[in-house]
Amino acid sequence: MGNYDWNALFPEMVQWRRHLHMHPELSYEEHGTMSFIAQRLRSFGVETRERVGDTGVIGIIRGAKPGKTVALRADMDALPIQDEKQCEYASQVPGVMHACGHDGHTAGLLAVARYFSEHREQLQGEIRLIFQPAEEVCPGGALKMIEAGALEGVDVIYGVHLWTPIPYGQLASAPGPLMASTDEFFIDITGKGGHGGMPHAAVDSLLIGAQLVVQLQSIVSRNVNPLQPAVLTVGTFNSGSAQNIIAETSRITGTVRAFDEDTRMLIKRRIYEVSEQLSALNGAKASIEYMMGYPTLVNHEGETERFFRVGRSVFGESQVVQTPPMMPAEDFAYYVKQVPGCFIFVGAGNEATGATYPHHHARFDIDESSMLNAARILVAMAEDYLAEAARQTEAISGS
Repeated sequence: MGNYDWNALFPEMVQWRRHLHMHPELSYEEHGTMSFIAQRLRSFGVETRERVGDTGVIGIIRGAKPGKTVALRADMDALPIQDEKQCEYASQVPGVMHACGHDGHTAGLLAVARYFSEHREQLQGEIRLIFQPAEEVCPGGALKMIEAGALEGVDVIYGVHLWTPIPYGQLASAPGPLMASTDEFFIDITGKGGHGGMPHAAVDSLLIGAQLVVQLQSIVSRNVNPLQPAVLTVGTFNSGSAQNIIAETSRITGTVRAFDEDTRMLIKRRIYEVSEQLSALNGAKASIEYMMGYPTLVNHEGETERFFRVGRSVFGESQVVQTPPMMPAEDFAYYVKQVPGCFIFVGAGNEATGATYPHHHARFDIDESSMLNAARILVAMAEDYLAEAARQTEAISGS
């Protein structure tokens, strides 16, 4: 990375990010974003593949010398949220906004592309740039990118997430399980509708649903090992049409998060058992749809050690910290199930710039300077890995 002038590139990074922020696109609909990315990559002289996994982009930068292949990933989809920020770059698309920092991830990876395109002669190996759609919606865009060959020949992968709960200037990660698995459930209860004044002649699906909402909470509190973190959240409960009608149907939906696969499967099994048996006990029937989502994101121990070593060298000892595991999920998990890798949180919160709102909030924003730190850590990780691989190759050749 040497004496590269990242600050000179920063104004352009801000332009890229703000353009994307003003023109957000939902998961699987990122056609304009795809074209924007591909145009910039080609302007850098980067070999570019569009429509990977439908709306993804892959950039390939081959060094002057052969070597290992490092993949670097950014997600690029937005969320169905109305942007409530008062700023010149607020979303121009009603009901859609970048409320999770994916626009910053994309701008940061474009900066990485610019950097490596200007350093091909010093590059010993290949840089694979993965611009991935649909991180926000299961089953996630990572699977489609992998199926389309994004990881073919890849030796290691790194990714970042701009993260407002962490102050600007800090970076964080951890070895092993870092982000939880995420599953979704949909429970439909069918009873027997009737008159509100004649409950004995009906089977009240609303009452059964209310009991089920309470009973579902006991799965984590009474069935899961207290030493295994897990979350079961009921997000919606819909039933009834009028104050004097006993509801024939009720619908409950929710999410499950876990770090341990046995715990994950235990919760799934108990949701079926509790829902079916409680409904049957009250004369109703439960129909359950359970969607297995992203697996647990498990960082590779060796690559996480690299992050702490390289990160502290670049940013300072106190600025690189270990984070506890987090319950939000990420489909980067699929990549690190295939090849070694590390997922890194880059601090993007700053009260002075108004970057204080949580992710998925209508006023979410980032300290844009955090994009520089995201780009710098990705470059540093890639260069360190390729340099180490080159030394190992030379040692084997010399022996």
